[in-house]
Amino acid sequence: MANLKEIRNRISSVSSTMQITSAMKMVSAAKLKKAQDAITAMRPYSNKLTELLQSLSSTLDADSGSKYSVQREVKNVLVVAITSNRGLCGAFNSNIIKQTNTLINDVYSDKNVSVLAIGKKANDAFAKQDRVIGNKSEVFDDLTFENVAEIAEMLMEKFVAGEFDKIELVYNSFKNAATQVIMSEQFLPIVPVEGDSNANLDYIFEPSKEEIVETLIPKSLKTQLFKGIRDSFASEHGARMTAMHKATDNATELRDQLKLTYNKARQAAITNEILEIVGGAEALNN
Repeated sequence: MANLKEIRNRISSVSSTMQITSAMKMVSAAKLKKAQDAITAMRPYSNKLTELLQSLSSTLDADSGSKYSVQREVKNVLVVAITSNRGLCGAFNSNIIKQTNTLINDVYSDKNVSVLAIGKKANDAFAKQDRVIGNKSEVFDDLTFENVAEIAEMLMEKFVAGEFDKIELVYNSFKNAATQVIMSEQFLPIVPVEGDSNANLDYIFEPSKEEIVETLIPKSLKTQLFKGIRDSFASEHGARMTAMHKATDNATELRDQLKLTYNKARQAAITNEILEIVGGAEALNN
C-alpha cells in the first residue's frame, strides 16, 4: 500500500484535474447555448433555399443548366473535412477523420482524393498522408458568413476550373448536447431532385428561372457550407461539454476512492503505533 504522502499527492492532483474539467464543462455549456441557437435558427432557411434551388435545377434543360451542375467523370475528388482546432471533446474529431479515411480508402479508392482541412485536427491527421491542399482553421477564430463565403467561392472556382470533379463535405451535425450525427454530403456538383415530387408547386418566376438559378446557386452553396461549419461548431461544444462532464464524474469517483484508501492507511498506521506503545509499556512492566 502506498504511503500517506503519496496518497495525499494523488488526491491533490485529482482534485485539481476535477476543477479544470468542471470549469471547461461550464465554459462549453455557455458557448453551446449561443451556437445551438444560431444553427437552430439557420436550418429552416438553409433547407428551404436548397429545396427551392434543387427544384428549379431539375426543371431546367441540360443546355441551360448551371456550370455548378455539370456532371463529369469523377477522377479527382476533394473532401472538405470539418473538425475542431482543439481536443478534449471525446470522439468528435476521430469520427470525422475515420469517415474521411473511409471515403479515401473505400468509396473513392480508385480516385485521386485530396483534403481541405477546416480545423487543426483534420490538418494534423491528413498532412501526414500528403493529401491536404489547404488549411482553413482560422475560420473558427471569427466564424462569420463572410469568412465562410470566401472558402465556398474558392471551392466553386476549383470545381468550375476542372481541378476537382466532385466535392464532398464531412462534418458533425448537431442533434443534442450528447449526440452528434456524422454527415457526408455532396457539395458540388449540385444534384437536382429526381422525380416529380415538386411538380405541383406553383411558382411565378421573375425575371426567369435561368437567371434566378444563376443568382441563387452561389448563395445556396455558401449557405450550405456555412451551415455545415455552424453545425460542427455547435457539435464541438456539445461533445466537449459531455466529455468534460464525464471526466469530472470520473475524477470525483477516483478522489472518493483515494480518500477512502487514505483513511484506511491512516487508521492502520495509528493502530500500529498504538500496538507499539502498548507493547513497549508491557515490556517495561515486565
